Amino acid sequence: MSYKTLQPEDWIPPKGYANGVEARGRQIYVGGQIGWNAQCKFETDDLVAQIKQALMNCVAVVGAANGGPEHIVRMTWYLRNKKEYVARLKEIGAAYRVVMGRNYPAMSAVQIADLVEDEAKVEIEVTAVIPD
Repeated sequence: MSYKTLQPEDWIPPKGYANGVEARGRQIYVGGQIGWNAQCKFETDDLVAQIKQALMNCVAVVGAANGGPEHIVRMTWYLRNKKEYVARLKEIGAAYRVVMGRNYPAMSAVQIADLVEDEAKVEIEVTAVIPD
């Protein structure tokens, strides 16, 4: 892990994310990635599969800077359907761990009215910090 998790002593530990992180190094900002493949084609309309693909896309961009999922320190997820997200958290967690391992950065998830791509169910943007 390339960063230190920040957790106030008297707070209940979060599950699947960190309340804060401290990191030093090269900062990589990844624009919002959606659940389509490298040719900008959707292979599925399933939320979990789109989340997995969006995460793989984020990791690929970080990889272009010689980083990996362990360098991701912040995520923001934009979701079209909060109820589906909450109902499928177990599946989402499994897909997340396939791509991200046990790396749990600071994270926010928000429901939005729509995304630019009509088929997209999620958009994820990340910040990574790669040690110098």
